[in-house]
Amino acid sequence: MATEDHHGAGKDWALGLAAFLQANESVEAMRVDSANQRVEIATMGPVDMDALRARLAETIRLIEAGRAAEASVGVAIETTEDGALRLQKPTCLTAPRLWSWREMDWPEMDADSDEEEHEDWRVLGVLAGICALLGVAGWGMDVAGAAPAWVPIALYVGAMLAGGWDAIGDVKEGLPKGELDIHFLMLAVAVGAASIGAWAEGALLLFLFSFSAALEAFALHRTRSEIDSLFDAAPKTATVVDASGNERQVSVDLVEVGDLVRVKPGALFPVDAEVIEGKSAADESNLTGEANPVSKLPGDEVYSGTMNLWGAVDARVLRPAGESALQKVIRLIRDAQHLKAPSQRFTDKFGTSYTIGILSLTAGMFFVWWLGFDIRPFTNSEEGFSAFYRAMTLLVVASPCALVLSIPSAILAAIAWGARHGILFRGGAAIEKLAEVDLVALDKTGTLTTGEMEVDSIESFPPGREQEAAELAYSLESHGSHPIGRAIQKYGKSQGYTLREIDDFQAMSGQGVQGRDGETLCVLGRRELLEGGPLAEWIKDVPEPSTEFTENWIFKDDLIARILLKDQIRTESKPILEKLRAMGIRTVMLTGDRRGAAESVGNAIGIDEVRAGLKPEDKVSAIQEYSKSGYKVAMVGDGVNDAPSLAAAYVSVAMGARGSDAALEQSEVVLMHDRIDNFLAATALSNRARTIIRQNLAIALGTVVLMAGAAILGWIPLSIGVFAHEGSTVVVCLNSLRLLFAKS
Repeated sequence: MATEDHHGAGKDWALGLAAFLQANESVEAMRVDSANQRVEIATMGPVDMDALRARLAETIRLIEAGRAAEASVGVAIETTEDGALRLQKPTCLTAPRLWSWREMDWPEMDADSDEEEHEDWRVLGVLAGICALLGVAGWGMDVAGAAPAWVPIALYVGAMLAGGWDAIGDVKEGLPKGELDIHFLMLAVAVGAASIGAWAEGALLLFLFSFSAALEAFALHRTRSEIDSLFDAAPKTATVVDASGNERQVSVDLVEVGDLVRVKPGALFPVDAEVIEGKSAADESNLTGEANPVSKLPGDEVYSGTMNLWGAVDARVLRPAGESALQKVIRLIRDAQHLKAPSQRFTDKFGTSYTIGILSLTAGMFFVWWLGFDIRPFTNSEEGFSAFYRAMTLLVVASPCALVLSIPSAILAAIAWGARHGILFRGGAAIEKLAEVDLVALDKTGTLTTGEMEVDSIESFPPGREQEAAELAYSLESHGSHPIGRAIQKYGKSQGYTLREIDDFQAMSGQGVQGRDGETLCVLGRRELLEGGPLAEWIKDVPEPSTEFTENWIFKDDLIARILLKDQIRTESKPILEKLRAMGIRTVMLTGDRRGAAESVGNAIGIDEVRAGLKPEDKVSAIQEYSKSGYKVAMVGDGVNDAPSLAAAYVSVAMGARGSDAALEQSEVVLMHDRIDNFLAATALSNRARTIIRQNLAIALGTVVLMAGAAILGWIPLSIGVFAHEGSTVVVCLNSLRLLFAKS
């Protein structure tokens, strides 16, 4: 980005960096020269530098894209003589002496990075498609023999150029550094195969590599896009009330600590704040996993991104938008992604050594045959093939085609089987890792339970009028849209109740609904309606339900009744946990729900351990704690609040039908149709796939070793070498296809 662009956007840089400083307790001050791309930070105490680098890189990327969070309070900002920005938190005079200044690398990204990444996977996909089309056309003409010999060869050359284009770029970048990786060997094998007439094999090999690269680039693009979409979904504006009571709409980034914001029913709370006036309830399921509406009275805290359900409230801002609960979730996702070690493919681990070894062996044997055994270097003779021909034979039999196919062929077959049975694997790493899991952490709401409230029971006072009460409640809630109203509607429909004619219907803000059944007033709502009326003394003697229940009261003349609702446990949860325990896998519930409700569900399904009342960062800490204890943890969840812990887990699993976008895009395994029992099927599939991958590697490497040894000793002709090479590739593919026919 040009220097004048940086200076032109100086305010954006200052406020964006101030937000970064406020959000990171370990950073006390920073100096940033955006024109020359230099940044220094001052820290005090232990610091996770990897996480800090990731956060700084993301902050700079968002500033350059014009989407960074802003902060204008609590940080001193000044411009130095050389045009750099210096930012510092309020501190005492002696503290700077204890600071440790560190220079950090400027992230290699610019405002066009998203677009470049967006185009990269498309280009790779097009090249792989061209390679496939030209390769198939060349093979068809070669088999038919209807065209001159040069036509299929020309098509094969075009296919190899398209398929090897990305590999050529990698090799051009690596060669000056002395790096010889698997891409170099693929090109060498393709050229070697072409030199002895195996054009189709060279084209197929380069197609597999180009297609794999396109899929990898696409996965990275989607992950970043979805995280950015979560950021974009955060509230953008807030209604601020001034001292005179006047309302004004402002950008959420301009809301300051201490401001008074007004939030109307159905709107999102724009920032973290404390309720000052008004009563309502909030839907916090996307942040805490709590299925029931959470009552909000004066003095209660509300969170950014959660929905105000019933009444209008005025709330005092506690934290800037950049430090809200929702933004913390977003940062946790990014940090967990950065700290999570990437999965390495088996072939990548020895790519350089294998490449150098095979090329050295081929070149060495060429000179041995030529100079040591007096075999003609390039011309075949009656005595046998030339040294170069023998070397190419060795290169072909030693080429890792079967090895390269051994893992992806099994992975693709496993992905296909899973897709047919409601299990989506987002990449091959999870298929291999899932078999290693020895602890499963599960969210409660939407995972072990249905996530939808249902009517559990109805109690009338005196008993005997339960059906009448339920019918009245169904009629009053026939047009309701909040979770309790939907549950009562569902219950009424399932029981076949008739809707009564309700006149003068009215919603009472934060309390419930009322209307007239004929000439009689009937009311449906919270316990507070009775506590403030003529039944205040009577209701004191009626105990509140246990914590897993939500109650709604209905009264009309001499009819008084209450409806008890609860989040229902999935019928399959208990047997699934029993099977996991039989497999030696420990089970843990991690939930933001209240302890009483969590333990009630935990006792009912027989889970090994329950951790309740957890915030998103607490779930991440729990995952990290188990990981440090030596467990390979699989996290199963469905909400935005689960996304950070999904990212931190060894294997991340999301419930598909109800899962949030953040959870689904962060997950490696998606269980469709909300079937938790598919987790067992996924684990069994993982075990089968890992076994077949090991078999494939043994077949591929064994064939290479045997055929290479036979080629060196001159025991096999080229036809046998090609047959063995192609045969091992076919065997590996057929072995992988066994996964498609496995029983569920």
